[in-house]
Amino acid sequence: MVIILTDSSSDLPKDYIEKHHVHVVPLSVRVGEEEYSEGVDLSPPAFFEKMFATSELPKTSQPSPAKFAESFQQAAQQNEQLICLTISSKLSGTYQSALLGKEISNTDVEIIDTLGGSLAYGMLVMKAVQLANEGKSREEIVEALYTYRENMEIFILLDNLENVVKGGRLSKFSGSVAKLLNIKIILEGIQGEIVVKEKVRGSKKFLQRALERIQEKRDDFSDAVFGITHTGNVEEAEWLKNEINRRLHPKELYVNYMGATMGTYAGKGGLIVSFL
Repeated sequence: MVIILTDSSSDLPKDYIEKHHVHVVPLSVRVGEEEYSEGVDLSPPAFFEKMFATSELPKTSQPSPAKFAESFQQAAQQNEQLICLTISSKLSGTYQSALLGKEISNTDVEIIDTLGGSLAYGMLVMKAVQLANEGKSREEIVEALYTYRENMEIFILLDNLENVVKGGRLSKFSGSVAKLLNIKIILEGIQGEIVVKEKVRGSKKFLQRALERIQEKRDDFSDAVFGITHTGNVEEAEWLKNEINRRLHPKELYVNYMGATMGTYAGKGGLIVSFL
């Protein structure tokens, strides 16, 4: 049997994790003076309430190699084969930490850098679980995951640039101008990195333009699986869900909160729309 492990930034629904016995290694997040384990002792709604109430940007950190080593050893107790998927190595040191954990534990585990984050990466975990349940070998699952990874599309929709300014990625002056002019940003995840694609003025035009960019990616979405994550802006996420279902008719579509790792970057009103 093949067992699937992931870190917490995959933003998988809790009921899915429990139902399919996915092993999750949590990242840490510090808000003010308090440190939490993502998804363990701080739920996404509670995290965003704290984040929006503070002037300082929360700080996230990858699991230690020792935590990965412990998880690998526990999962391998019955000699199962292991696959561990991690957030993009270009966004976090989690992948390198998992590699070190493999060395420390001397465990036979295949570690995959998903080049994604949030449900983009989470949907790869779902694919791995599905293939494992179908009885596929570890080699077959790994080969399939690399193919899925190449076809993965990620759109990051920033409604509010406050956290980008706090994180030093944008000057306060530029952030103030963007706020004054009601400028929103559409980014894409490309080979693990985040690239600015378009600046849009106005909230209504923003989501419509994001949908247009999504539609430009394929002619047929009937086999596509979508994932939408949000930072508490449920209304916008539901609107996107309904519009994607109405316009594109995908095979499946999941909606969930972003966790602290991706939510810290996305900020208030942020959305991530992914499909593969």
